[in-house]
Amino acid sequence: MKPGLQFRLHQQLTLTPQLQQAIRLLQLSQLELEAELRQIAESNPLLEFAEDAESEPDTAEESTSFDEAMEFRARDEQPTKATREEESTASPSEDLAPEWDDDRFHGEAGDYAGGPSRNGGGDEDGFEPQNAAPESLQQHLEWQLNLSQFTPRDHAIATAIIHVLDEDGYLRDGLEAVQAALREFQADLDEIEAVRKRIQRFDPTGIASLDLRDCLLCQLSQFAEDTPQRGLAIRIVTDEIELLARNDTSKIARRLKAAETDVAVAASLIRSLDPRPGAALDATPVEYVAPDVYARRESGRWKVSLNPDAQPRLGLNQHYCNLIARARGDDATWMKGQLQEARWLLKSLQSRAETLTKVAEVIVRRQSAFLDYGPEAMHPLVLREVAEEVGMHESTISRVTTRKYMHTPRGTFELKHFFSSGVATEDGGSASATAIQAMLRKLITAEDPRRPLSDQALAEELHRRGIQVARRTVAKYREAMRIPSSSERVRAS
Repeated sequence: MKPGLQFRLHQQLTLTPQLQQAIRLLQLSQLELEAELRQIAESNPLLEFAEDAESEPDTAEESTSFDEAMEFRARDEQPTKATREEESTASPSEDLAPEWDDDRFHGEAGDYAGGPSRNGGGDEDGFEPQNAAPESLQQHLEWQLNLSQFTPRDHAIATAIIHVLDEDGYLRDGLEAVQAALREFQADLDEIEAVRKRIQRFDPTGIASLDLRDCLLCQLSQFAEDTPQRGLAIRIVTDEIELLARNDTSKIARRLKAAETDVAVAASLIRSLDPRPGAALDATPVEYVAPDVYARRESGRWKVSLNPDAQPRLGLNQHYCNLIARARGDDATWMKGQLQEARWLLKSLQSRAETLTKVAEVIVRRQSAFLDYGPEAMHPLVLREVAEEVGMHESTISRVTTRKYMHTPRGTFELKHFFSSGVATEDGGSASATAIQAMLRKLITAEDPRRPLSDQALAEELHRRGIQVARRTVAKYREAMRIPSSSERVRAS
């Protein structure tokens, strides 16, 4: 074959670094965005946060060069002879007296905005006090174990038991799991059981139980023997705990040959116990959700506004921007590049805020009935419908609605909460899955506890209301809401 040259014209979509950055910022949550911007601002001196700018002197109107500024600073740091004489003649009480000038707490140079100065109150190192880390269940139990009289062998067995407990404090895997962890000790099950019984008396009582019955019996054994109906409560937990779950006190009274009033007192004592003793020491930190947008009703119409506290207060550092005109050579090239990147970032943040506002406005307009009347009025809504209305791709809408929250008079919801599939109705319309779940919950709440509605009965009731839904769909929605079946919801009168 003979080699040759060919020219071809073709179009290709490419993601520029600026577009990639805008997409990345769009999918970040509020906390992730704050951390990302902090990291970028640390590497780019032309970016600064509003709180950082308030703690520095105003340099936007300065016309002096960088060298002149450093010369003035060195000159100011050298005290004059008159100043030294005044300091030497000042009394100790005057020298140590704090200056309660309001300007010192509003961003004066060298001080933190909104807080004490570096030379004022607070920690000498300038660090804010931090809350101590929460104590985990294992740490709490190990602390009690070290204070107890255990032999080295029993101490090792107890440590193994403590480290296989679940978040509720139960030994779900049984004694065999502890025995497998202590393979080198060759501990038998009776030996492990003896140690487990001692751990059950630790605080909280009932820890390291094998099941609910074992946990409740351990807690009941801690009550004084003269506690009213303590013995009957132990018999109920041992033999009739299933009937207790159904609140069938009359049947319990017949089986145990006791008065119903005594059974009611014993049942009240049992309900005062803690079925999840380890949950009180859950060390999982609580995460608080701050809304990104607000939905308010003003003058009869729903309006959307961004949460100003959730928006990053990032801007350009005017001092470094003024130095670009005086820089030369490689320094000027580098600072201009940093300035361009900073402007791209600010533009991406503005685009993120505008996109979030547009999507939230469409959601509020489509789901205004939910805001007015509640979950039963939720309309079916999918990402494609919002994408067509705002003129964006579905993937962009998915990024905007993930881990973004809206505060409404009915509560704070993730934006994805307003999206749900639809089920056909008799009049040719559709009902959202969220509305159907709200109807099911309302029907189950109003049912007769002695004769709860089955999934088929719930489906037939929805058919009478014009919603065509199958029994298996009702079962799926019921399980999604963590509602037990009709046989498990039976309650005695």
